[in-house]
Amino acid sequence: MPAGCSRITPDRVSEVTCGQALAGHTIPRMDEEVHEPVSGDGYAAAHVDAMGDQPGFRKVRRHLGVSAFGVNAIVLPAGIETGFHYHDVQEELYFVHQGRVEFAFGDGSTIVLGPGGFVRVDAPTHRKTRNVGEGDAIYVVVGGKDGYVGREAHVPEGDERVRGG
Repeated sequence: MPAGCSRITPDRVSEVTCGQALAGHTIPRMDEEVHEPVSGDGYAAAHVDAMGDQPGFRKVRRHLGVSAFGVNAIVLPAGIETGFHYHDVQEELYFVHQGRVEFAFGDGSTIVLGPGGFVRVDAPTHRKTRNVGEGDAIYVVVGGKDGYVGREAHVPEGDERVRGG
């Protein structure tokens, strides 16, 4: 941990000042789940419900200031189907957060994913989605191009990669 900083833990004070590492910024401790958008030095967070209240696109990239890739959440009411689409260069990864979503592809194949399911789709592959569940489905789609940047994560000196017990 950088010199002059204290670790924020659930049983400690409500805020802590970090010296040299954050140039005196005060870091609030949030015990409640985040719903409305919040941001700090190098991060932003929000709940999908704070990004809109109607079916359709929730512009995650815009709400959180994401600049390295595209990302949206889509709220799809029961029985609703999107039209086919494809991309020139953007590979997409879909993650089903809530509900059951059928993915149909240009070759005529279909798959159904429930909560926790992923599907990767090449840019030129035609694809569409349909909510085959009872209530609203929510899925997240992340798009990018030009490949994986590699394993470039670093652990700060004196910190641990995994904690807990």
